[in-house]
Amino acid sequence: MEKVAFIINPFSAKKNYQPFLNELKAKVQNPLYYISESILGTDDFIQKHFHEIDIFVAIGGDGTISTVARNLINTEKILAIFPAGSGNGFSNETKFSKNLDELLEKLNAKKSRKIDTFTINDRLSINVSGTGFDGKVVKEFEKTNRGFKNYIKVSLKTFFSYKPIKVKFFDEKYKEYNGKYLMVNIANTRQFGNNAYIAPNASKSDGLVDMVLVKKFPLTYSPLFAFRMFTKKLKDDDYITYLPVSEIEFKVNTKNWHLDGEFNKIKSPIHVKVLPSSLNILI
Repeated sequence: MEKVAFIINPFSAKKNYQPFLNELKAKVQNPLYYISESILGTDDFIQKHFHEIDIFVAIGGDGTISTVARNLINTEKILAIFPAGSGNGFSNETKFSKNLDELLEKLNAKKSRKIDTFTINDRLSINVSGTGFDGKVVKEFEKTNRGFKNYIKVSLKTFFSYKPIKVKFFDEKYKEYNGKYLMVNIANTRQFGNNAYIAPNASKSDGLVDMVLVKKFPLTYSPLFAFRMFTKKLKDDDYITYLPVSEIEFKVNTKNWHLDGEFNKIKSPIHVKVLPSSLNILI
């Protein structure tokens, strides 16, 4: 494990990282680890150890993983994950579990593969990012103690009061999709997290992202939407449109976005671009 570094987000997993750290110290002799104080601190730690470390392990949720990943883009360094977030969408999609023995086996085998990532106005995303309803939900969710139950509560409360956003595409071939939407998601993988599959046909290694346009639907459609989302059966219908793209530009009349579940302010125009085979991930 001399060429492995562990980066712990102490605010993930309900701020209870100590059991993981205790187990790590019991099973790995003198592990190199960093308890992150900030995004800048994480960046500094990675750069300090960049040349001596082959594998960086992110212990946290999608936001933590994305912070580590952005330092490894277009390099041969390998990203590994111990999921400790509220949704764990990206770790679910890349087959990392909350089993340290399993992770240590993978680290010893040291096998990896390249996957795609993408940017929104040059800001990195590795999983699913979006604006509209879910951007607002993430903003309100960050005011809570997180957790799946709070996510559902915030989602329901927001749904009834949220006014659709307006989207306008620059490219002629997409102008038929100009209009009002409940939310717009850019999906590199299939799920938000918690096994909620917003883009069940998305692939993280095809050079494309799925742009998911969701119109505001009546309350009577909600059970069907939820059922399809949790059973990987969402598809094009009267309320949902999927656009597989490698690059796209559009305007939207809100600055509220989430990037991999972390709230961000992003001004239009919006430029989405896939970075094919840009991240080396442990398998």
